[in-house]
Amino acid sequence: GDLGCTFTYSAQGGTNEQWQMNVGMSEDNGLFSCTIWRPQGKSYLFFTQFKAEVKGAKIEYAMAYSQAAVGAQSDIPLKQEEFEITDTTVSHREGKFRFELSKLVIVAKTPRDEL
Repeated sequence: GDLGCTFTYSAQGGTNEQWQMNVGMSEDNGLFSCTIWRPQGKSYLFFTQFKAEVKGAKIEYAMAYSQAAVGAQSDIPLKQEEFEITDTTVSHREGKFRFELSKLVIVAKTPRDEL
């Protein structure tokens, strides 16, 4: 429909890294999710900036991780000061972001038609 998720970034290094983006809807179509991550766990890219943007929904929850879970290891979240969340975007925070990103999760609420 009118929903979308866009990921833009600038990075250096990292050879042939495989990344995935998954988008989904809750059963009642009330929530839209967007996940961008490296399934192998930690990324070796040096991210200078990143921004994920949702279209047609308002962000309810978002989290960025320096390392994605793989095997017995857990996701390691970025510190809250490293990124910022608005109604429609999640992006690095200039001067605070430590250049590591391996996973980004967004859950957004879709507008509901009132009866």
